[in-house]
Amino acid sequence: MKGFVSSRLHPLANLGLLVVLLVATFSLSMLLIAIASNLFFGVGLMELGNVTQRPADYPNGWGVSMLSQGLLLLGAFGGAAVAFIVLTGNRMLDYVAPRRPVAGQWLLLAAGLIVLSLPVMSALIAWNASWDLPEWMLLKEEQAKNTLKVLTNFSSPLRLVIGLLVMAVVPAVSEELFFRGVLQRNLVQWAGRHAGIWLAAAVFSAAHFQFQGFVPRFVLGLVLGYLYEWSGNILVPMAAHFAQNAFQLGLLYNAQHQWTASDFDPDSTESLPWYLVMASLVICTAILWLLYRQMQQPGRHELPTKLRTLGGAGVAVRAPGPDVPAAARTLSHDGVDTTRAE
Repeated sequence: MKGFVSSRLHPLANLGLLVVLLVATFSLSMLLIAIASNLFFGVGLMELGNVTQRPADYPNGWGVSMLSQGLLLLGAFGGAAVAFIVLTGNRMLDYVAPRRPVAGQWLLLAAGLIVLSLPVMSALIAWNASWDLPEWMLLKEEQAKNTLKVLTNFSSPLRLVIGLLVMAVVPAVSEELFFRGVLQRNLVQWAGRHAGIWLAAAVFSAAHFQFQGFVPRFVLGLVLGYLYEWSGNILVPMAAHFAQNAFQLGLLYNAQHQWTASDFDPDSTESLPWYLVMASLVICTAILWLLYRQMQQPGRHELPTKLRTLGGAGVAVRAPGPDVPAAARTLSHDGVDTTRAE
């Protein structure tokens, strides 16, 4: 498929194009938010900013804020990623999931890894919260917490469903397409594998503008980045990202309605007991190692061929030849055979 710009641009040129597209999709998303807010909630452009910054002060504050967040994430980040892929003449699945399909247990292990890492994350949150940050950062952090407290006030099952859609499904799709699928891919091509993943994780964390949560979100970005690099399929970090957000929303909903005994406090910056942190660290390290080892092994649909290409469905176009040993072949991030047949 031929694009409007060359698919062979330097990675830095691609990153520049991505930034331009993000600005454009952000502007279009804000316009769409203004139209939708006025149409569904009667909130005009002039008061939209006040409603989203102080949703508790307005009757429709929760609905307007949820609508704004969902459209902004989906339109700006997701829109920029899709626009970049289309403009450079790539097929969507070939670009973000060159190695497909993937084993179903990879998705489950990735999701479980993130849930089991919460004790480790609590220790990182406690350490990050102990930093001596400037007053303006602390003020921004407090404003963000107050807004989040209103948005996560799930007074009904319907609100929980909307919250899961806006705060778990949409971020998992749009942010992973942007930060891992496009940004990390080009940073890896420019700066190298590990440097690219770490740079993408830093940008991912900084983009959330939550200073007391920068370190744990940076570590989360690293985990998601390596899961994508190892698996070569965007569904793996998407599953992990969704599990991270959905599990915490579930804990919060349980605490609000007191279905079971729970001491979960979303505003807490205290670490869980050290033995839980250590157990979490050991288990997560083992799962990461298991995922790394599994993702290096070609699946049955990835058997080596004497002259092998990938079709649109991610399967071998030619049948494997008897003269090519299975152990001689590995897949790179882009789904390309990196070893030659003997």
